Amino acid sequence: MRHRRVLLSLLAVLALVAGGCSAGSDASTKAAGTSSVATTAPAAGRPLFINMTTDDSHRANMALSFGQKQQALGHPLTVFLNDRGVFVGSTDNAAKYEMHQKMISAIIAAGGTVLACPMCTEHYGVKPDTYVKGVKMGNPELTGGKLFENGSVTLTW
Repeated sequence: MRHRRVLLSLLAVLALVAGGCSAGSDASTKAAGTSSVATTAPAAGRPLFINMTTDDSHRANMALSFGQKQQALGHPLTVFLNDRGVFVGSTDNAAKYEMHQKMISAIIAAGGTVLACPMCTEHYGVKPDTYVKGVKMGNPELTGGKLFENGSVTLTW
């Protein structure tokens, strides 16, 4: 019984020491301006694919704002207007999504790609010719090419 307590105490001390060492090395890498997190590819320039399924104003703003900020940092950006997200890109809804549609235009003007889901467009009765100028209708080759681009990272809102 006594040996068990001693062993548990030693393990607790070792855990504290090991934790302190890793915290110290992490702090020193932060001080040196580096990260201790390993990556398989450089973060700069990795493509970002945003799957925007929402027509909720706040969530759509989050998706588009996040995308714009990452695009400004040098990440090629694709926004896929999917499910109810197709409503956000239609100029028939300009009064409700004016800010969002300006963001979509800015993403396109900065070299980003904005795709609309053709099945969702049809399902929700959105007229393809009402999309913000520059929005492209997705298809398996175009959408898949962006989604599976080498190093691509995907987020959904």
